[in-house]
Amino acid sequence: MIRAIILNNGDNVATLVDPGKKGEAVTLTGEATGNVTLAADVAFGHKLATRGIAKGEPILKYGKVIGQATQAIGLGDHVHTHNVEALRARGDRKESK
Repeated sequence: MIRAIILNNGDNVATLVDPGKKGEAVTLTGEATGNVTLAADVAFGHKLATRGIAKGEPILKYGKVIGQATQAIGLGDHVHTHNVEALRARGDRKESK
């Protein structure tokens, strides 16, 4: 059984505590519960979408915004740097004046 934890009831991602392969069922535990089928391979410690997330929508973990979707993310998809932009300070960007 593959497990993932939801850290806040309002989160739209869960963190895998076991690695998972596309098509495998994941049991969600923590502040919310349920089951999700993985739409992609997801490594231990990485995030999966617990619902569809629209492009530009905030990514919520710990009940806080940790990033913004750069493309539509489907239920059970891997949520990582390929489809999320962090909103915290970034040293590779300079403010425009």
